[in-house]
Amino acid sequence: MTAHDHPHPGAPSAPPSRGPDDPAAGEGHAQAVEPLPDEQGAQVVELLPDEQGAQLVELLPDERRAQVVELLRRRGVVRVNELAAELDVSVITVRRDIALLSSQGLLRRVRGGAVLHGSAVADTLAGVTPQGTPPAPEPGQEAGAASVRSVTGPGAVPGEAAPTTVPGGQVGRPDQEQARATVGMVVPSLDYYWPDVIRGAREAAAASGARLVLRGATYQAADERRQLSRLVGTAGVDGLLVAPTTTGDEGEELVRWLQGAGVPVVLVERAATVGPHREAMESVVSDHVFGAAMAVRHLATLGHRRVGVLTTTQSPTTPHVRRGWRQACGELGLPLDGTPDLTTVDQRDPGWPEALDAVLDACVASGTTALLVHSDPEAIRLVERCQERGIRVPGDLSVVTYDDEVAELCDPPLTAVRPPKAAIGRAAYRLLAERLADEDPQRPTHRVVIEPRLIVRASSAPPQP
Repeated sequence: MTAHDHPHPGAPSAPPSRGPDDPAAGEGHAQAVEPLPDEQGAQVVELLPDEQGAQLVELLPDERRAQVVELLRRRGVVRVNELAAELDVSVITVRRDIALLSSQGLLRRVRGGAVLHGSAVADTLAGVTPQGTPPAPEPGQEAGAASVRSVTGPGAVPGEAAPTTVPGGQVGRPDQEQARATVGMVVPSLDYYWPDVIRGAREAAAASGARLVLRGATYQAADERRQLSRLVGTAGVDGLLVAPTTTGDEGEELVRWLQGAGVPVVLVERAATVGPHREAMESVVSDHVFGAAMAVRHLATLGHRRVGVLTTTQSPTTPHVRRGWRQACGELGLPLDGTPDLTTVDQRDPGWPEALDAVLDACVASGTTALLVHSDPEAIRLVERCQERGIRVPGDLSVVTYDDEVAELCDPPLTAVRPPKAAIGRAAYRLLAERLADEDPQRPTHRVVIEPRLIVRASSAPPQP
């Protein structure tokens, strides 16, 4: 894979969920009735039989948390995934319950699960000495102060240091380590394109008090799977931001693994579907189709009638840039027959010089006066070759590049489509935070699509006779 890659810009948005006043909202679903006490006096919510006649019983949150504590008393240690399966709730719900019970001093959170306070395991994890004396408090921490964690709710962000009521009715601030959510992030490159995406996610995580654990991969699904497995199994992350390989057998297997990872996942500059109904995974992407079309419209406005496109073979962005180019040419009545529509090796390949000359030969032979190139390194090398061959840029050939990583450094500076990289990172983190904070297990999948910008510089101008 090349380093300058991007995803499919999301499919149509999911249909809006029905509201409580929608006449069809309750059709085909069980209806809730008044809570009934069980034999021990605990409240349960009994639901009427569903269409198949199955009796559905859902525990109230307080009773569910009581069961968590009871299971801890019996076993000493419980794991999040096991609790989710046993209580028939989502992993997110179990994590919230454990966080709340921890804030109330009823248990101690550990990586991947929880233990009861006062148990041998808890004492070992807490660093209690053999004589039973707890370690000295950290500087600035009052001895005996309750350790609390913020409780998620409408608009809350995981890890946000909101006031929390602790046993005894006191209101305090969450302990920093207890309150901090941990988010894993895996991207295929730590140099080209991705640093701004990482920066956006890091800024959003820092603003909410979360911890971001970053891993760089190598555009290989097997490597991405190793990094992700470590984050889930060892780092104990609460959720994942990931730009995975999604094509080929290994990519498809990786997508299935992500779907069953047991933590919320938001795809970054990628889109994927899972299951027999091809259900979309949560994602945040740039609208590359729109960005490419915007470049074509800019060139057409300048008076260009033949606008070609050049992309590289291994970039996931290639089909979307090409689709945007083709759609805009069709809408504007620009001819496609005979206009260069070329996919080549990238500029690091030994065959690049010959491929580049073939591109320029095609432009000259067809009378093409403008070219959209993905991405910056290829566009810069193309301009250099134009100068060597006496082809004026922009006089004979206007050039627009896609990415805007180093486009301004070219001579002349390149007009460029700039994907919203930092905004992608911020939006991806916020979407993950909203997923973690939302207690609704039926929350619909969200797919966020963000438009790029066109930065006009000196490499595009009206065609010269």
